[in-house]
Amino acid sequence: MRKFIPAKKRIDVTPGESVRIIRELQGLSQTQLSALCGIPQTTISSIENGRVNLGVERAKVLGSALHCHPAVLVFPGWQLESAA
Repeated sequence: MRKFIPAKKRIDVTPGESVRIIRELQGLSQTQLSALCGIPQTTISSIENGRVNLGVERAKVLGSALHCHPAVLVFPGWQLESAA
């Protein structure tokens, strides 16, 4: 396998911003996401705007509704360092 050069990190993204980005990429409104996961739309708005912490349990529910792993939402900028 050829060596690859990882993409440069351009911006820092918060967990709330990662929820918004993934939601918008899937063409969902906050109301539609709320209907899919059972989390009130006002809470989703607060998460996306950084007024409420995402938390592990909400990440699990939102990850399931958004068809992504919860870690993608909780740790949006985390990179795995190469093994020593």
